This record gives sequence, C-alpha cells and structure tokens, in this order.
Amino acid sequence: MIYLAIGFPPAAKSCAYRMRETANKFVELGWDVTVLTIAEESWEREYGLDHTLSDPVDPRVRVVELPLAREDLETDIRLFTEDRALNPIRWMQRERERHLEHFPEPVFGGWRSALEQGVLDIHREFPADMLLASCAPYVNLAAAWKLWETHKVPYAIDFRDGWSVDVIGGGEAFTRDSEAGQWEDRVLSDATAIWCVNDPIANFYRERYPELAERVHVVRNGFDPDSVPEVHGEPAAEEGLTFGYLGSVNFKPAFLATVLDGWRAARERDPLVARSRFEIRGHIGAGASREANAHMTLIRQAEADGVLFGGPVAKAEVAATYGRWDALVLMLVGGRFVTSGKVYEFMASGLPVVSCHEVDHDASHVLAGHPLWTGAVGLDAEGIADSFVKAARMAVEATPEQRAEARAHSARFTRGLLMAPAAEQLSHAVRPALLAGGAGA
Repeated sequence: MIYLAIGFPPAAKSCAYRMRETANKFVELGWDVTVLTIAEESWEREYGLDHTLSDPVDPRVRVVELPLAREDLETDIRLFTEDRALNPIRWMQRERERHLEHFPEPVFGGWRSALEQGVLDIHREFPADMLLASCAPYVNLAAAWKLWETHKVPYAIDFRDGWSVDVIGGGEAFTRDSEAGQWEDRVLSDATAIWCVNDPIANFYRERYPELAERVHVVRNGFDPDSVPEVHGEPAAEEGLTFGYLGSVNFKPAFLATVLDGWRAARERDPLVARSRFEIRGHIGAGASREANAHMTLIRQAEADGVLFGGPVAKAEVAATYGRWDALVLMLVGGRFVTSGKVYEFMASGLPVVSCHEVDHDASHVLAGHPLWTGAVGLDAEGIADSFVKAARMAVEATPEQRAEARAHSARFTRGLLMAPAAEQLSHAVRPALLAGGAGA
C-alpha cells in the first residue's frame, strides 16, 4: 500500500497521530506500507519536528520523503529574490497564482508533478495493490488519480475534514462546476472508500454525491492511551488550580481575546479562580510568525491575570502535562462540521472540561454525557466565565467515581478501536480487484 501522508511523524502536526495509527493498523493487517511525505527539514519551517511521535511507528513502515517545502515559510532573507524582498505582498500573490496553475490549491498546487512522479516511482519499485491518500493537502488527490489512470491501482481518500465543505463557516466551500469541484467529482467517482472524521461531514458528502453514499464512512480521530495521565488526585484548592489548553492556537486573535475576557471575569467573581492559573501550551503561528503574533501579545498582556504560555509539548510529554493540570479549556472554532482531535484526549483525562466553542458544535455531541463537562454556552465572555467557575468547583468536588465515569465515557474513542474496523473494511473492499488482477499491473 502506498500511503500519501504529508504530515507523517516526526512532523509536529496534529494529523500525525491519525497517520501513525493508520500506517500501523495496515501493517498489522499484513500490508507492506510505504508512506510518501515531504522532507523533515520542510517541517522545521512550519511547526517544527517532534521525534517522539516517530517512536511508536511500526519499524516495518517504509517512509519516502520528497524534497518539497513551502517557499512562503522561508525565513532566511538571504534566500529571498529581489522581488520578494522589495514587495513581499506581490510576491505572495504571484506564488499563490503559480500554485493554482498546476492544481486548484493556492499553497500546495505546485507540488502536483512531484507527488505524481513520487507515487509512480514507488509503484515501479514496489508494485502497489492500493493507495490511501490523506488530505490535506488536496493536491494528493491528483497523485492518487495519476496512479489510477496509469496503472488502475485502487485508492481511497481519507478526507478528514473534507474539501468542498466549509467546516468553519458551514455549507459549501466551492461548487461542483468549479475547477476544484470537477477535480473532487472526478477523483471521488472511482474511489473505493471516502473517510470523514464525523457524521456532519460524512452526511454532507452523501448528499452532495448520493451515488457514492455507500462508500462514505465516518472514521473518527480518537485518542492515544499513552496520552492519558494517571488518575488525578484531589487538587490543593488553597493554592489555586491550574487550567490548561493544549493544541495549536490557529484561531483568530478575537476568539482568544473573548476567552481571556471570560477568564478575567471569572477571577473577579470567584476567589478560587482568582488564585488559579491558565496555562496555554502548543504551537502558536508558523514560519516567521511563530510565537511572534497577535496571539502572543494577548497572552503577554494577560500575564498579570495568571495566564502563561509554556510552548509546544512533545508527544511523549502529553500525559504528564495533563497530569499537572486540574481542569481543561477546550478552545475550538467552527460548528457542527468540526470535532477536533483534542476533544477525545480531554475527555480521557478524567478532568473537568470548559467548552469555549459554539453550542452547535460536533464536540458538544462527543462530550454529551461526560460527567465533568461544563456544557457549551457559546462564545460569550460572561457565559465562559460561568463555565470557568463551574469547572473550578468540579475540580475540587469531583469524586473518584465521577473521574472514573469521565474516563469510561471516553473509552469507546480509543484511536486504535476506531481505526481498526475502517482499515479492515478497506482491505476487504479492494480484495475483489486484487483477485481479478486489477492492481499492480
């Protein structure tokens, strides 16, 4: 199997967890897996590398790296062209236009020929019986189609968040008759399976392509057991609590400002929260804007309110990080089309969870029934303040039975349990083609 997985470990990307589990599951099922990704050096321009992500990758997984990188994230001005140095905005516009000439994706479209050649080269050396493409980037679809067009190798698409669905704003991102729509229509029409991370996205595709409805499957993200901390004891309330957020800070500054306003309001009305801390961990910005942006300004301005930024967390340190916190703050953009991967980890921690997202959000459906969840109140600072106060009380009053119930609520979302049936189903789906000699030709 060729696995198109740009973001595979050790890339410090949230998608790396899903990709790692996917590759490992197919190896367990007897597949010889070759991952096609980009060079490690390329990730240093974005969020960086986390080599602890690579430790659990099955040693039988073969990884092929292409020398591709995002030029717009280059920070060494000695490598800039004169045009980029003198007029960076115009250069960026032309860079986007250059990518769009190859594929309708303004940041990655120019990678098309290299990815197509990459899968053909792998197939020449290790004849493939199946290809699985993980999106984004969506230019991976072109490479999947190329191998199908030239060698009729069956393929599946792990859309994760989908392409033609606007997961943040809701509804359609582009029409079926647009260039992107025609590409999606063409590639999905011959796909063996189409994976999505939640029911709203899957239903969007079933309605958009009713003839493909039976091939659309929900494959949720889930959590890794090694990210779950030891059972949390009773916190020292007299010293104050530690609220924590772990994840990429990729939402708008105004969103973060609202959450921080809610935190300040909670400190004003509750003495326990007033002597507590709010720690933000993860990646803030990429390339030249890494930890040098409006989000960092807001966090620094809130230091007097007990807010601090602790930087990214290596995968091997995730459980210990959760173990030092008393309650979690789930900051998410979007609505019913967005779940996020962190919601599963947050549930499994057994800690109180403060929801800072829209009420009609898929994370709300996942958290429903969690005994230590404050509930979704929307993006209103006063409502969020009430949730902080409520979570603080939960943290000091939760019984061992409630914490155990919270962990039990998340048990069905273990990443391996969610991925195993999907990998088995896809393996069975391509077998008729293999028996008929339709692949590897």
